[in-house]
Amino acid sequence: MAVDQSKHSYQDLESGDVALIGVCSDANSSYLRGPAKAPKKIREALYCGSANLSSELGVTLGNNAQFKDLGDQTIEESVDDFLNITQLLSPVLSKGAKPLTLGGDHAVTYPVLKAVAEKHGPVNLLHFDAHPDLYHEFEGNQYSHACPFARIMEQGLAKRLVQVGIRTLNEHQKTQAEKYSVEIHEMSRFDVSHFKPDFDGPVYISFDMDALDPAYAPGVSHHEPGGLSVRDVLTVIQAVDVPVIGADIVEYNPTRDVNDMTAMVAAKLLKELAGKMLS
Repeated sequence: MAVDQSKHSYQDLESGDVALIGVCSDANSSYLRGPAKAPKKIREALYCGSANLSSELGVTLGNNAQFKDLGDQTIEESVDDFLNITQLLSPVLSKGAKPLTLGGDHAVTYPVLKAVAEKHGPVNLLHFDAHPDLYHEFEGNQYSHACPFARIMEQGLAKRLVQVGIRTLNEHQKTQAEKYSVEIHEMSRFDVSHFKPDFDGPVYISFDMDALDPAYAPGVSHHEPGGLSVRDVLTVIQAVDVPVIGADIVEYNPTRDVNDMTAMVAAKLLKELAGKMLS
């Protein structure tokens, strides 16, 4: 693993901090590569100066002593290196900090959440996506980006999984959802004005950029029309009334972007998730 350290290090972390860390891995993507390039592009958008670093919740990330950017880690192609993402996140959690991870494809959520569960026990999980990502295996790969929530649920890392934005539910994944008691809110029946999951404790948020309609986020590998708007997503995040103990933003593919608009959307989500985690 090659490390690109930013201005902060693991030693700087304190309890309650939000630790931003890029996990540059797309070896488990099934269709297109490219999400490994995302963390750098999201940071460029975040710090480019076209918008400030304040969230809508009134929390600013600029000169915020509790927001610490740890830079990026490039994950090699082997399964061992992929699974070692758990050890990469463990020092963050041992300090009592909250990881905000930039993928990478959605496969990275499994080893990241494994580290979170080792610290906090089984967590509530709020998952935004066009796809359930519940395949038992996909194209012979049990760690595919189409499978992370199957691994998470079969290993008991989450006590509750709520999925929002789904619009590709097939029979196999429907069976998997029933097996693991997954709560799926499909786009065909989704009404943001009436949606408010009643979590009984802290929650981890996993955000796949293709949860959004491609009109808002063209820079993804899998264009799936009929998705959420950016405002829909912000409304749901801002309504969460329990502590957010970690989050990830995954599946941004810069090679498919248009005028960096998806990078700016990802940076906006980063600000709002970090603001929620710090508020």
